[in-house]
Amino acid sequence: MNRRLFKSLPLQLMVAALFAWSLASLLPLHAGFEQSTIFKLLMLTKTTYIGLLKMLVGVVVLLSLLQGITSIGSTSRLKTLGYKTIAFYSLTSTLAIGLGLGVSLAIPKWPHLIDTAQVTVGNNVQLIDNSSSSGGAIAEKLFNMALVNPFQALATTNLLAIVVFALLLGIALLASLPPKHAVFDLISGLNIAINRVVSAVIKLAPLAVFAIVFQFTAQSGNSIFGELALFALLVFSLTLVHGGIVLPLLAKMFTGIKYSTLFRALSAPMAMAFATSSSSATLPLSLQTAQEDLNISQPTSSMVLPLGSIMNMDGTALFEGVAAIFLAQLYGIELGTSGLIMIFIMAMVSSIGAPGMPSGSMSGMQLVLLAVGIPLEAIAILLIIERPLDTFRTAVNVEGDLIAALVVDKWQSQSTKM
Repeated sequence: MNRRLFKSLPLQLMVAALFAWSLASLLPLHAGFEQSTIFKLLMLTKTTYIGLLKMLVGVVVLLSLLQGITSIGSTSRLKTLGYKTIAFYSLTSTLAIGLGLGVSLAIPKWPHLIDTAQVTVGNNVQLIDNSSSSGGAIAEKLFNMALVNPFQALATTNLLAIVVFALLLGIALLASLPPKHAVFDLISGLNIAINRVVSAVIKLAPLAVFAIVFQFTAQSGNSIFGELALFALLVFSLTLVHGGIVLPLLAKMFTGIKYSTLFRALSAPMAMAFATSSSSATLPLSLQTAQEDLNISQPTSSMVLPLGSIMNMDGTALFEGVAAIFLAQLYGIELGTSGLIMIFIMAMVSSIGAPGMPSGSMSGMQLVLLAVGIPLEAIAILLIIERPLDTFRTAVNVEGDLIAALVVDKWQSQSTKM
């Protein structure tokens, strides 16, 4: 038991952050410490970790979206249940992101604690600037960035172009190939491989967290832990609102189900999602609950729930939107209208195909950060408190999947009667 606890990544991250803060606060660091060999080694550690993330992010986005789209199975399935399913998933994700962004902008700004001048050059790759906030100017910039050579997009980490190419290619593959084609198996296999690489890189996060927190504390003299605690409380509260009020209200509006009946049925799969932090691992129980407790038809549940475990991540989308605002203000980055639009779009897109495993949203978080010029090293800051929050949002993700299946099944029965 002690050995398993010692291997826990959240514990390692917290210990690394606290140790780095303690050393930087207690040691008498002289003015020329930044030129010392120790400090340069720490910065090399940080740069290496950020480089690994930048190396993977484009491929992760491409493969994740391709698998999310091709998992539908065929264009015929997309035309029947698919349209209704994706429409409801889009609605709930939009409400989740809107809730997160709205509240984050309404509350007082987070303090500017990190100077972007301290960030390693090359970490900041912003997709759009804020020189103009008019609708036409934003649309022109988006189209200019989206419609470029996909190989050039991968080489330059143009994530918007990668997303557009993945969507077009995924739909074309669905329309051109039979459901069991080897190409789909290849995409699935590549996804498994790249997620394994991402998991290996994440294991290096304690070293990066130590370097980043040490640098931040040594150069600014501030502690970030208080702000992280408040941020975690905000995310938890908003996730609770979305899962406890917004989603049940949608279920009531579209199906008329009683709240007591709904939560009684959802309690077991949500508890399992909370314990495992994996929507994929909860899928078998979700299927059983849908058919036995919610009386959802087998064709609907077998289509909507597997698709939701890959494409519907309300809790993840909400977290990424709030985290982007938090980090932008922490780094003193002015987002403007165009920046907020990009956060909304990228949080929506990155929740599609996010790996159904613990901390799987961190791969999509890279897309959101790069879109508005937030340094990738900020992911290491989020990792300090991300794992506990992941348990709550995974439970909300599973809740959203089951409510979507309930609503879509109701729509299907109504269309059949007509």
